[in-house]
This record gives sequence, C-alpha cells and structure tokens, in this order.
Amino acid sequence: MTSQNEENLKLVHVPALVAVLLNAEEKKGSPLTEQEAIGIRDSSQCMAMPFDVAEKVAQERGYADIDPENCWAEWQSVRLELV
Repeated sequence: MTSQNEENLKLVHVPALVAVLLNAEEKKGSPLTEQEAIGIRDSSQCMAMPFDVAEKVAQERGYADIDPENCWAEWQSVRLELV
C-alpha cells in the first residue's frame, strides 16, 4: 500500500539519465545496446522528490531528462542530437 505522499513524488536521476547514458556511450565508443541502456538506468542514482521540486531541478539544469520508463525509445531519439 502506498501513501498519498509517495504518490506525489517523482524519481529524478542525479546526474540526469541522459547525461549518464551519453557518458557511457562516449566511453564505449559505439552506440549502447538496449540492454546496456536499461542496465545503466536501473543502476543509476535517483532521488524521490515532489513534482514541483523535480520541475525546478530540470529548470536549473537547463534541459529535461529522458523518461526512465521510456528510456530506450527516448535515448534513441535524443542521442542523434547529442553524438
């Protein structure tokens, strides 16, 4: 059973998941596989925070992170702009 407070929280990767994936791909020297990207997502640090705080973090960062639930598809789109 989840409390109402838990339902009002968003998981935010710190550092941003897109930055972690980009770094991993640059170190690898070739595109990440779906399995690698999902593994990185699952092992990356994240924090639970209220939605308004998560929005402020994204604003201060200057860009929106990719959605961890749709990590592979969003990474495939974003990586074309970054690499």
